[in-house]
Amino acid sequence: MQEAARSLGLRLDVVKAGMEREVETAFATLAQQQAAALLIATDPFLGDSRFIALATRHKIPVACFERMQVAAGGLMSYGASLSDTWRQVGVYTGRILKGDKPADLPVLQPTKFELVINLKTAKALGLIVPDKLLARCGHGWVSGQP
Repeated sequence: MQEAARSLGLRLDVVKAGMEREVETAFATLAQQQAAALLIATDPFLGDSRFIALATRHKIPVACFERMQVAAGGLMSYGASLSDTWRQVGVYTGRILKGDKPADLPVLQPTKFELVINLKTAKALGLIVPDKLLARCGHGWVSGQP
């Protein structure tokens, strides 16, 4: 990510918070640095809605990988479709229960990805989401749509 940011002429700051008490300090640091956005990785600790609430309080747009984080108030997500991934888990489970050996099953990569945008959050942050970007959301899934 650092390399990609540099190639675009952007600065990418990594803020670490390994313990609960460090989280508020990390968000205060981001706000002080006037962070343009926050990318939250897929992680049980980071995926907690408290992070979304802190980012909202500090007026920091959040990009994440899961649509449920957008439903909790994050600005946008782009990532593999979890429903499609879980469907494939079910298919593999069925194959194994029917006798296929797990070691013989191919390793699969996600093929279905979703872009989700929370318009209510965008409005609260004073952001205008271009129609061209909304059109890429596919299936019209935009949280907060009138």
